[in-house]
Amino acid sequence: MTQSDTPATDALCAETPRCCGGGGRAPSDLDHMAVAEAVQPAPEAVQDEIRAGLREIPGGFFDMGARKSTFAEDLDSPRRKVFVSPFRISPYTVTNADFARFVEATGYRSVAEREGWSYVFHLLLQTPADWPVSPPGLRWWRRVDGAFWAQPEGPGTDVADRGDHPVTHVAWYDALAYCRWAGVRLPREAEWERAGRGGLAHLKFPWGNTLVPGGEFAMNTWQGRFPDENSAEDGYVGTAPVGSYAPNGYGLYNMTGNVWEWVQDWFGPRGAPKGVPRDPRGPESGTAKVQRGGSFLCHVSYCDRYHVHSRTRNDPDSSTSNSGFRIAADAA
Repeated sequence: MTQSDTPATDALCAETPRCCGGGGRAPSDLDHMAVAEAVQPAPEAVQDEIRAGLREIPGGFFDMGARKSTFAEDLDSPRRKVFVSPFRISPYTVTNADFARFVEATGYRSVAEREGWSYVFHLLLQTPADWPVSPPGLRWWRRVDGAFWAQPEGPGTDVADRGDHPVTHVAWYDALAYCRWAGVRLPREAEWERAGRGGLAHLKFPWGNTLVPGGEFAMNTWQGRFPDENSAEDGYVGTAPVGSYAPNGYGLYNMTGNVWEWVQDWFGPRGAPKGVPRDPRGPESGTAKVQRGGSFLCHVSYCDRYHVHSRTRNDPDSSTSNSGFRIAADAA
């Protein structure tokens, strides 16, 4: 599962403070990629409907990354100029209602369902002591049997009143399966940051450099004493509805905070290519996929990764309380 606010097993991440979620699963005989690739595409009318909701993002040059990393292991610095071609992206992360529609149409079972468990943040549980700390040392993450996207806090819980909240407990493979059905794809990391900045340059957030602009909360993160007390001054302890807070300059919501968002790229060093890379992508292979944007668990005291340039990584079979995704497509 994720780093920063999610535990992970990747050796690169071993010394990095994290609050995000669980680490990778033990080796399994289940072939999650094969399951994802076996999903049958939705009828063309359904795919057209989904793609019609995407926002056009103009192509162009922008400065990607941070001037200086808070966590060197994140490899989000130095800034470098890149060019991104025009593309489309969803204004919202995929919701529980969206994912339920996909599951109803396909019968798809998520990685967490097939494996039988997922990571749940301890304050979201009624009885956290009933579930083992995992991994050892990160007492705020609990391995909960029976937790998955439709039972986000385990057996006896549901998403009946959270249809407009981001779907969570989705692994990268689950996001891939949804995209195959919907006739879309995950955004590439450079696309995600281009979209997240909303047309602004060199700023920490989609709206500027101030964490709480004008005294009004602009995203869903942690307030209080992490990890034991969330005062929820922004209105939410867990996830917020996907349309919460003001959109950025491109009309996109919650590009920082709420849930970490899977992108296409493998995690790894970005390198220092000569010239300006065009539509850059991550390494050709790897062990962890990139996630962007931070989550409702990010806090300056521990996981200071709620900036528009922030990145983390997790194993593609990882699922947690604060992992979701949004969809993208090539320009029309």
